[in-house]
Amino acid sequence: MRDPVSESDVRGVDLAEVGIRGLDLPVMIREKAGTLARVLGRVEAAVALPHYERGTHMSRFVEILNRWSKKAIAGSEMATMLGELRETFHSPRALLRLEFKYFLAKQAPVSGLISQLDYDCSFQGDLSDEGYVFTLGADVPIMTVCPCSKEISDRGAHNQRAILRVRLHTLPDTVLWLEDLIPLLESQGSYGIFPVLKRPDEKAVTEAAYDNPKFVEDVVRDTILALRATPGITWYSVRCDSHESIHNHMAYAYGEGGIG
Repeated sequence: MRDPVSESDVRGVDLAEVGIRGLDLPVMIREKAGTLARVLGRVEAAVALPHYERGTHMSRFVEILNRWSKKAIAGSEMATMLGELRETFHSPRALLRLEFKYFLAKQAPVSGLISQLDYDCSFQGDLSDEGYVFTLGADVPIMTVCPCSKEISDRGAHNQRAILRVRLHTLPDTVLWLEDLIPLLESQGSYGIFPVLKRPDEKAVTEAAYDNPKFVEDVVRDTILALRATPGITWYSVRCDSHESIHNHMAYAYGEGGIG
């Protein structure tokens, strides 16, 4: 039986990435407490395709990912998985991106009520002859209060929900747990977000945020300083998207850089 995908190609065009995306799989994430969190992951996997190969056997991606979905996944496991992808596809480069919802318990500031808040997180790995790069990502909701609005208004100030989006590289021997990173990022806003608040909690949250007004520029700069002070981080990108409450657009700020 003819196998067109295995045929050679004469057009002389290398492809940087060929693979699959949007594959939903149950995966296990290592937690700081030593336990495993079972989450629904959305996976993107790809390899580089040399100019002399016509195509890639896409089913092999799914076969490999299904096997790995039964194991705990973190930075080191992702490197091993990428090595298997490179070997299977005889490719000089393999890439893998895992996006998932991660839940942490949030305690209301006055009532003490505990509820679960979800965060969009990601693991991304890139393995080639030049080495292995692992990127940790977290999108954290925060509250911001506008300093200008507070300054010029006789009553109140406009406030809104913003998303602080951070991507990180760390030293090979450094493990940066989401349980540590997420609270660090939450503290860079005017205040944090809570799934459940009673009236005394709402009063405390509103007043604390009002006393700590921040532009998106403030949030990004404060976040960068906090990341620079965190041991083991070698590179960062930080973006804050503010869903403005009095405008029909978003405000944002972005910064990135290396450390050390």
